[in-house]
Amino acid sequence: MDTITIWHNPRCSKSRAGVAMLEEQGVNAEIVRYLDTPPTAEELREVLEKLHIPARALMRTKEVIYKELGLGDIEDEQQLIAAMVAHPRLIERPVVIRGDKAVIGRPLENIIELIG
Repeated sequence: MDTITIWHNPRCSKSRAGVAMLEEQGVNAEIVRYLDTPPTAEELREVLEKLHIPARALMRTKEVIYKELGLGDIEDEQQLIAAMVAHPRLIERPVVIRGDKAVIGRPLENIIELIG
């Protein structure tokens, strides 16, 4: 079985629910507190590829920092990725990664589909 990793923010109820769901399913996931250990630009590019989405779709566009940085006006993928590296709270959560696939755990059923 592929290693399962979850990018987790313990202050987020959806992220906590994602970790709990993995535990309930008997999955021993690697928990990465991505606010403490932000992903690199390369790691973000790899996850975006696994998610099959553009960078903005992984961003929390309602975060104050998103508006402060004027990210709504930026189209360049590399600039958006750099913003997530510099400000990891912009990253949607939780993100669950397994092999060459990944899901955003909103809704939580996405996690079940990934590990099922």
